[in-house]
Amino acid sequence: MRRLLTLFFVLAFTLSASAQSEKKNILVKADSLLVKMYNKTPYDTAYVVRPSGRFSLRFKSDQTGNDIYTKGTVNGIKSKARLHTRFKTTVGVDVAYRGLSVALSVNPEKMKGSYNDFEFVLNYFGNRFSLDASYQRSTTLSGNVEYGIKQHLESGDVLLNIINLAGYYTFNHRHFSYPAAFTQLFIQKRSAGSWLAGISYQGGQLKSREALKERESNAPDLKFYLGHFGIGAGYGYNWVFAKKCMLHLSMLPTLVVYNRNKFIINGVEKKASNARLNMIFNERVAFVWNISDRCFSGASLLMNNYLYNNNTITFNQNKWQACAFFGIRL
Repeated sequence: MRRLLTLFFVLAFTLSASAQSEKKNILVKADSLLVKMYNKTPYDTAYVVRPSGRFSLRFKSDQTGNDIYTKGTVNGIKSKARLHTRFKTTVGVDVAYRGLSVALSVNPEKMKGSYNDFEFVLNYFGNRFSLDASYQRSTTLSGNVEYGIKQHLESGDVLLNIINLAGYYTFNHRHFSYPAAFTQLFIQKRSAGSWLAGISYQGGQLKSREALKERESNAPDLKFYLGHFGIGAGYGYNWVFAKKCMLHLSMLPTLVVYNRNKFIINGVEKKASNARLNMIFNERVAFVWNISDRCFSGASLLMNNYLYNNNTITFNQNKWQACAFFGIRL
């Protein structure tokens, strides 16, 4: 029995040591692969370089909002509206290891139960391809509305469901870096610009809720469905000044080549007539200050604007996302 127990413990120790050794080998191989990918930069290193350090921590605060402006004449009655959703503010941290990053953000007002809107935002900035995507479900649209008479639209009166997508390709990807402006996983050393090609999509609905009818018995039952797809081209530029500072500016206007818009007013459907102007604009602004090799800070603004104009109505939506950040590299 003593020999059997001794043999059992020896086997257990050997298997445990073997498993730990195999696990260590897997981690070493994975780290080696990350190092290889991290050092294999697709950029001209005279213009763009990787920062020093394996880890980076980026502390940030984001705020998003949506503004809507409409005016026109429906059934012979002039209408006008200026609406905006409640701002969503989050605080969080991005942790990156050799270019591989994860992020965690929290909404303090959501945690307290005072913010009930739902919003999902995804931003991917690559050396060639980049993507912005967002979905918002909001009942906090409020503002002034004129439809024969002037009234105030309160939070809870209207439901907004909206999807925004924008994808773009960078032609001068060896000299111009989007990640340097928006993720700081690269550093732009010299000024450079690039032509951009891209696509945009926006779809969703805007409709009145029962709360509006209960509060204003004469309020019309309004539903607005929209969906449009655009293609276009633009330009982006990273201006490096004062050695450690960079200003990014870019714009990608897209012309809507397909749309499906319709209005339903008090149960009567009205299809939108051909537009005189129907475009989606995507604008980007960022400022980055590389304080030292280990510290950086800055701010950014991403905007998505939709403009629809025909003989009956003008509809303009502005979706934006602002971010302020401070980071360290280890």
